[in-house]
Amino acid sequence: MNNGPLRIEQYETVRYDINCNPLGVPESVTRAIIENIESVGCYPDSYYEPLKNSIASYAGCSPEHLVLGSGSSDLLRLFVALLAPKKALLLIPSATDYEHVLSVYGCETDFYELDINQDYRLDMDDFIAQLSDAYDMVILGNPNNPTSQAISKEDIEKLAATCSKFGISLLVDEMYIEFTENYQSRTAISLVNTYENLIILRSVSKFFSVPGLRLAYAIMNNEMNMTIINMTATPNSISCLTAAACTAMLEDKSYIRESHSRIFTERNLIYSAMSTNKNLRLFKPSANFVLMQILKEDITAKSLLAHCNLKGIVLRNCEDFHGLDSHFVRFSIMNPMQNDLMVNTILELLR
Repeated sequence: MNNGPLRIEQYETVRYDINCNPLGVPESVTRAIIENIESVGCYPDSYYEPLKNSIASYAGCSPEHLVLGSGSSDLLRLFVALLAPKKALLLIPSATDYEHVLSVYGCETDFYELDINQDYRLDMDDFIAQLSDAYDMVILGNPNNPTSQAISKEDIEKLAATCSKFGISLLVDEMYIEFTENYQSRTAISLVNTYENLIILRSVSKFFSVPGLRLAYAIMNNEMNMTIINMTATPNSISCLTAAACTAMLEDKSYIRESHSRIFTERNLIYSAMSTNKNLRLFKPSANFVLMQILKEDITAKSLLAHCNLKGIVLRNCEDFHGLDSHFVRFSIMNPMQNDLMVNTILELLR
């Protein structure tokens, strides 16, 4: 008779709450870091021109229109400090970072509440109707976090034109846009050539799964603001290894293709598997994450998270987002076997 210890099945912990690409760090990044390891003995200036050229080619913009930063929060703070808005308009629900940074710099915030009955899609005409010269700044995500809803380039242009008329700076956070289908036709980057009040914010952290490299970039075409940034920004803020790794990564076409193929396929499979369940509501996603509302009154986000944690599945409780409550969770799209386990584990509790 075997009197050995009782075996408990162990599950690998998987972070469905941080929205990173499930393919993980590209091999091109690892190679570039190894090949450039000796660069840590140098100041990084000489690495910035290749990096800017690589970003410009990837994003479809002029290198002269680029502002580099060590993460999107860094650039968000830079622009709020530079523009010093007194009153801003934000969507709710949206990323909690926007309101926090605005409040740090003493900016008053108004909110435009997205309609759950419209699946949290933005009614741009109605949103534009709320604008006036009382506002100095509008910040929105495209796609929006946590709703995973995308905005068309045409709607962004209508908004940029109205903001320009009222003297409002418009910051569009495109952190997740590369996860959308045909994102090159959705991005608003080309609009900076027309609208001096428009700033596009991008980060490499999520799509390339490299949050530790700390690189974000902004695209804008405002000569006065660019001059101020160049005069006041911290020199050498991007490390040599980050610059070398990101230069290689942005040219890694096979990783980009595989990422799109994986995300688009898995996103459709997850939506098909879960959207017919009467005890939950999925908001059809455009990005690499999904917002879900629990429709069973006796099950909250906390109880669902506790149930999923037993199998190493870490979801995002969304009750701290303005406009959401204790019945909302968000999860990102991972690899096929991980997604199957997550879907089955959620449905165990919501059958």
